[in-house]
Amino acid sequence: MRIGIDCRTILSPDLGEYAGVGHYTYFLVKNLLKIDKKNEYVLYFDWRVGDTKEFEQENVKVKHFPFSQYKKFLPFAYSHMLITAYLVKEGLNIFHSPANVLPLTYPKKCIITIHDLAIYKNPEWFPSQIFSTKLLVPQSIRKADKIIAVSESTKRDLKQIFNVPAKKISVIYEGVIVDKFPIKRKVDVVKKFNLPAHYILFVGTLERRKNLINLLMAYKKLITWDKKLEQYPLILAGHEAWKSEEIHDEARELKIGSRIKFLGYVSHNEKIDLIKKATCFVNPSYYEGFGLTTLEAMALGTPVIASNVSSMTEVAGKAGILVDPEKEYEIAAALKKLLSSQDLQKRLAKKGLEQAKNFSWVKSAQETLKVYESLKK
Repeated sequence: MRIGIDCRTILSPDLGEYAGVGHYTYFLVKNLLKIDKKNEYVLYFDWRVGDTKEFEQENVKVKHFPFSQYKKFLPFAYSHMLITAYLVKEGLNIFHSPANVLPLTYPKKCIITIHDLAIYKNPEWFPSQIFSTKLLVPQSIRKADKIIAVSESTKRDLKQIFNVPAKKISVIYEGVIVDKFPIKRKVDVVKKFNLPAHYILFVGTLERRKNLINLLMAYKKLITWDKKLEQYPLILAGHEAWKSEEIHDEARELKIGSRIKFLGYVSHNEKIDLIKKATCFVNPSYYEGFGLTTLEAMALGTPVIASNVSSMTEVAGKAGILVDPEKEYEIAAALKKLLSSQDLQKRLAKKGLEQAKNFSWVKSAQETLKVYESLKK
């Protein structure tokens, strides 16, 4: 087979940039190329990725979409008509888009990966994206011959929101890689961010669905209940998103600003170090398509507190403390329980390491390859 994969979401892995869908695409492609020497792969990049040497091997052809820097001037024509013409010329058997949307005019067999559908369940969490939500994603879902969902939760949403038949959906979990990427300039995160020896950590985009207002209120309760627990500041790492100023405003209103530290965006390597050194990792999100940072924390032996909703029950299993994200009292109680018991911290760390072994990029690649092969006929 001749398999095309859209790799435009891969940013700059040499700089430790693995965020979001780019992370998924990078590790899926790397592991597909590792396990499959039989099929031919055509990997499509754009102007943002110049060095593609790490993907080169005998059964791989690397292509760069032409004129991609001009997409902003003709977004629909470029993303759909021109891309389609370029793909058709390549004579693919299958085209896989790992990023929620397909070129709508592409006439041949195609696969899409759906990561989450939060915007359809709670549109108030996001700025308006009418063109994408009303046209691109629904049409892509209808057009795809097969859909890969990254969790059973996402599969349920596909069935409920878009009435997708179960036989069209394959649930394939992401893997977990907690190795640091080799880069020339190493950074000591403790010195860079002036961190104490012990801290509570959240990593993710600072946006409404991450439920950080409730986390701040829970933290206020925690340090009110027990002043000794003020030794554990709350560290929030991640880039600012729509209406993230509400989170800063809440921290000021609660008068806990001195115990909260906003780090902004952190690289992959910095994230790994931050999680590894944290006393506990907390993800109080209202919704996650997969919840990768929760899995990374478990793989690094850091005790986890996570919401008992969407995919997080699948990822954390019985290896973390699961809480109702709507109840800040429950989040605070879980934090107090965990921070007050080194024995519990050790037990959860051990359980987390075991749970993380269930998630492998090699397994993800093997199962994705089976989906490709199911469309061979």
